[in-house]
Amino acid sequence: MSKGLLKSGAIVSAMTLVSRVLGLVRDIVVANLMGAGASADVFFFANKIPNFLRRLFAEGAFSQAFVPVLTEYHAQGDHQKTRELIASAAGTLGVIVTLVTVVGVVFSGAITALFGAGWFIDWLHGGPSAAKFELASFMLKITFPYLWFITFVALSGAILNTMGKFAVSSFTPVFLNITIIAAAIFISPRLEQPEIGLAIGVFLGGLVQFSFQIPFLIKAGALVRPKWGWRHPGVIKIRTLMIPALFGVSVSQINLLFDTFIASFLATGSISWLYYSDRLLEFPLGLFGIAIATVVLPALSRKHVDAESKGFSSTMDWGVRMVVLLGLPAMLGLMVLAKPMLMVLFMRGEFTVQDVQQASLSLTAYASGLLNFMLIKVLAPGYYSRQDTKTPMKYGIVAMITNMVFNAIFAYLYGYVGLAIATALSAFVNMALLYRGLHLQGVYRVSRRTFVFMIRLILAGAVMVAALYWQLEDLTVWLSWGLTQRMIMLAALIVMAAVIYLLSLLILGVRLKDLKAATD
Repeated sequence: MSKGLLKSGAIVSAMTLVSRVLGLVRDIVVANLMGAGASADVFFFANKIPNFLRRLFAEGAFSQAFVPVLTEYHAQGDHQKTRELIASAAGTLGVIVTLVTVVGVVFSGAITALFGAGWFIDWLHGGPSAAKFELASFMLKITFPYLWFITFVALSGAILNTMGKFAVSSFTPVFLNITIIAAAIFISPRLEQPEIGLAIGVFLGGLVQFSFQIPFLIKAGALVRPKWGWRHPGVIKIRTLMIPALFGVSVSQINLLFDTFIASFLATGSISWLYYSDRLLEFPLGLFGIAIATVVLPALSRKHVDAESKGFSSTMDWGVRMVVLLGLPAMLGLMVLAKPMLMVLFMRGEFTVQDVQQASLSLTAYASGLLNFMLIKVLAPGYYSRQDTKTPMKYGIVAMITNMVFNAIFAYLYGYVGLAIATALSAFVNMALLYRGLHLQGVYRVSRRTFVFMIRLILAGAVMVAALYWQLEDLTVWLSWGLTQRMIMLAALIVMAAVIYLLSLLILGVRLKDLKAATD
């Protein structure tokens, strides 16, 4: 069983790696074009709203509700009923997301006023951020239709994942990065306001991703004519599961959006510093956490349908081990190498040394919660695969309220960095509640094998951090180097850290058998 999971996880990780690398290239291009000033703040704002709704409606809550139900239909072996479910789900979701998209475009000004209240207040009183509000309202009209395209991309990706075809949906985000890079190179330089060119790139990215997946759906025999199916039994089950999941699976996104709301009241650059920090955080989160969760959810759903309680717990345990194995060094590496990474990736053009310094603070704060973010991705499917979306919703609401309280405390003390601290702390609260719930329900508890495994990982991580601090030069030394020397040194530090981590694990007794599920 774990061999199949490892293979699927490797495929998703490989495809995600290509996407994340191109995502970093995209951010490098954007940083060079706009830095972390007012224009960058506005673009990131206009891009964040539809992306938030994408994760809320499509990749997040919908996928978590849709995959278990589709798995149930697929397991019955009735191809026609499965196609009817897909058609009804696509048609119903399509109508809803079309209405949401139209409302978003028409009332972009009201949405900007809601989530960018600081800019809106300045606009009302003729303050310095008035221009930000007007530009953000206009750009949101361009970026919002991305939601429509990406919703169907997520739907088709969920279908293909359920059928075991993970590579297509994992590779699809590559096209968004390519279109934004192309827009930055070919469209933005021709416009008086280059950020508008990037917004056009977002729109085109959605269109290209949508078009890319259609041939694969045809090949899988899953391309159907959408139809309204609000009363379809499968759709009723999906929407019953989806409504609570809107909170349970999207808490981190709601928290990040709330951060943006507060950051609109803070100094210019705050939204951009948080964005660049979050982008570096998303690299390991997508590469490891989301990749593992992507293959775990269908596997858990099948175990639940087949009533294999031992296999279910074993799959959960495997997911936790893989996340900690990969997430712990990523978290520690981001925290220790925050400044060098930001310098190498973004410090050129409009992105200054001051921006490196400021973004490194929020990156360190965000990174402290990386392992918790990744564990949430694995623990939450333990509920969704059993078609329990209400419990994660309750925990999500608690975590969201906790984040707001932390925001009020830490944003007052530390400004935009406090927002990152609050997000990391609320992730721990959410993770702890999810695990506690699974433990109390008797569904999953960390095995002794996994506990010992994690102790070894922590010791190996401590050795890795000590080695990095021993070799890491002061920031002033990095500033005296050229870009090539910085790149070589950063690459050397990362390779050294990986080698020391792996050697430490071997010395501590970790072997390949520890990567397998207990039932193998």
